[in-house]
Amino acid sequence: MARIHSGGRRGGGRGGGGGRGGRGGKGRGPSKWKMPASVARKQQAVTANVDQVTGERIPKSFVFSRGKLPSTLRHLQQDLRKLMLPYTALKLKEKKRNNLKDFVNVASPLGVTHFLILSNPKSLPHLRFAKSPQGPTYTCEIKEYALAADIANSQKRPRCPPEIFKNSPLVVLSGFNGLGEPYKSFVTFFRHLVPAIDTDTVKLATCQRILLLQYDKETELIDFRHYSIKLQPIGVSRKIRKLMQNNQVPDLRDLKDVSDFVTKAGYGSESEPDDEAATVSLVSDVDKLNKASRKSAIRLQEIGPRMTMHLVKVESGLCSGDVLFPMSVGKEDAKKEQEEEEIEDAEDLMELEDGSDDDSGDEE
Repeated sequence: MARIHSGGRRGGGRGGGGGRGGRGGKGRGPSKWKMPASVARKQQAVTANVDQVTGERIPKSFVFSRGKLPSTLRHLQQDLRKLMLPYTALKLKEKKRNNLKDFVNVASPLGVTHFLILSNPKSLPHLRFAKSPQGPTYTCEIKEYALAADIANSQKRPRCPPEIFKNSPLVVLSGFNGLGEPYKSFVTFFRHLVPAIDTDTVKLATCQRILLLQYDKETELIDFRHYSIKLQPIGVSRKIRKLMQNNQVPDLRDLKDVSDFVTKAGYGSESEPDDEAATVSLVSDVDKLNKASRKSAIRLQEIGPRMTMHLVKVESGLCSGDVLFPMSVGKEDAKKEQEEEEIEDAEDLMELEDGSDDDSGDEE
């Protein structure tokens, strides 16, 4: 009897009665196919690396150095990495034995498309902008530069929240109209340095920074500036803005009424933007204060780094190939430049042999 009872339970359950087979008896039908988690992650990674506007790969960059750099240029290198966020390697490790081919080999599987290379030949800092893996390469001599920390120290109220680096900067090119080569291709390089945006669908909250390159036709110098974008609603005092942003109860002990907090002297001067600020009507809401129904003033605050550069050389390949600019470079000048580069490489090799097997040159 015990065996018959046990078999009855199993048989009844599978047939649609009780036990485990009760699920089948309800007639839920075949279950839906679910994509494996590994496949879903791969598809998300592919979508994340594709520019939704152009359909091409999102441009990514490496910022590194060639040769020995002083400490100030090392800080400038880190500032440039921060500027190129989020599509760059902020903690890229370099070693003395690394050469250009090493970076090219690593760049291809990671989807890196652009190089920013700092060097200091004959104590003259240079910055090369290169397209990987086949070039071209634009070499700029840095005439003057200031670090992000120096600019912040010179400001009364520096503003550089970490949230603004979650999206790429907007590239603004000024003064390049009407110029021929090599500036036409130079402009094209910077247009493809960051992901493209669609002005009809872009979210205003993602536009937090501006990278400005301004060309002076008289001096033939390029001003390189980095700004943060700040929106200030018109007609709202600074105290009210802080109250809305911090969500903290203000100190009202010295006031007789809450209205005194709003109508206190200085409200009008704090709320009105200055003449230099541009007033715009927002298309969509940005945050709690800057709504589409209100007018806001746009303020630009420099966050660095700042550079003044001079384009001195353009090569058809990646730090090699035919010299496209300046056109007056002859064979003798090309030989001199090649000899100088060979001397620099030999010096780097001697330093490697002297200092050698330790990785004290690693840098994050």
